[in-house]
Amino acid sequence: MIEKGRISALQMSLLIYANIVSSAILTVPGITYKYAGRDMWLSPIWGSLSGFFVVFIVYQLNKLYPMETLIQYIQHILGQIPGKIVGFFYLFFYLYAGGTALRQYGDFLVGAFFNRTPILIVIASLALASTFAVRAGLEVLARLSDMFVPLMILLWIMIVLLLIPELDVKNMFPIMENGIKPSIMGAVSPAAWYTIFFHISTLFPFLIDRKQGMKWSMFTVLAVLVTLLITNLATLLLFGGITGSFVFPFMSAARYISYADFFENLESVIMAIWIGGTFIKMGLYNYVLVLNTAQWLNLSDYKPLVLPFWMLLTLVGIWTAPNLPELAHSLSVTGPIISHTYFIVIPVILLLIAVLRNRMRQKAGKP
Repeated sequence: MIEKGRISALQMSLLIYANIVSSAILTVPGITYKYAGRDMWLSPIWGSLSGFFVVFIVYQLNKLYPMETLIQYIQHILGQIPGKIVGFFYLFFYLYAGGTALRQYGDFLVGAFFNRTPILIVIASLALASTFAVRAGLEVLARLSDMFVPLMILLWIMIVLLLIPELDVKNMFPIMENGIKPSIMGAVSPAAWYTIFFHISTLFPFLIDRKQGMKWSMFTVLAVLVTLLITNLATLLLFGGITGSFVFPFMSAARYISYADFFENLESVIMAIWIGGTFIKMGLYNYVLVLNTAQWLNLSDYKPLVLPFWMLLTLVGIWTAPNLPELAHSLSVTGPIISHTYFIVIPVILLLIAVLRNRMRQKAGKP
């Protein structure tokens, strides 16, 4: 097998959790408020349904092809040539998604902290750091998540607890004043984040305890749901009707904290969460991209692709959007459509075709 490393189901869950939460806690509150208003705290609940569904679909595909990733079993399901074509579009999407994540990271750091630093330097440095981790292998990437993710969670909890005295419960009332529709509309963006659980299709074959994969994946969906729900609720109760005016409401909430002239300017804590989480995120995106590309090309090793894809990801990160408003618009409008197409619609079609083929073989008496 092209990857010799093995990880636990818990480590897989930590990788996926960091991949989603590190960015979502900053961008989701502002986007959901624009559609859901005071009901923004409900949107992650509806959005989580896509996460549970993605995990279910991927698990069913993995049961049919237990030791193969998406790029491998897609050719068994559709045939070699159609499978190669569809696989190429997946690789292109992974490249675009990784570049978009890099650009989002760069725009955030340059806009909030490093105003005089060229965005190319910020993007290229993170991409290069994640490249070293990917080259070291999946086990190293998983161990990094073991180290970073608990710290991320601890810092996030600290910020939420420090905000509690400033929160006003009145800001969330009346609940569903305009019915359930606004909160469902606001769930479109969180639902797109939940579709990232599709990355487990690449990680499942390398689990030590594959039977625990489904359980830990579902637990991770719940963990992401709780994190986004509390984040949305905290920003709503703090800012009320002006929540939507902030690009990164949770960052603004951290700047609001001030205790005895000691706990102040805690945006550095948010930066720590963002950098650590995005490092894990880019490591996973990079790994999924190079591993699947090597399998698509029928290579025996993915490591020779690591450095070339570092340059490609950096270039895509620069070209993907001219500025932060354009990037935010893309993530909130076209991003959910593309994500749901690649991570829900196509996998469902693949599963249906695979199940029908298996039934036809069984009727024909073939193994």
